[in-house]
Amino acid sequence: MDVRSPLITHISGGRMVVEGLGEGKDLKLYPGGGRPWDWNETGTRHSPGTQPADVRELLDRGCQVVVLSRGMQLVLQICPETLELLKERGVEVYVEETTAAVERYNALVETTAVGGLFHSTC
Repeated sequence: MDVRSPLITHISGGRMVVEGLGEGKDLKLYPGGGRPWDWNETGTRHSPGTQPADVRELLDRGCQVVVLSRGMQLVLQICPETLELLKERGVEVYVEETTAAVERYNALVETTAVGGLFHSTC
């Protein structure tokens, strides 16, 4: 793995800090960087949740493992089609509450082409 994903250095309700990127609320991270996760780009809502289009950018950037956060109170759902797309591509996926998702993602950064979608509120 030549380019590693950025570490998340802080997470609290509504705020995340990522090395090299600074602060954000909802973030999309992948090997070599990341950006704000703008739900309006794909029509994402808490229900039905994270869309296949939300994870395609992670796949295009070479992620072999994807971490999907469901928010601090597990309000954000994950579309079944999203999980199906990741399975079809042979990508390992973790779906967890945001704090647990951040811990898992950070643990994988040094050894894996990991990407993640992080929702830091509900």
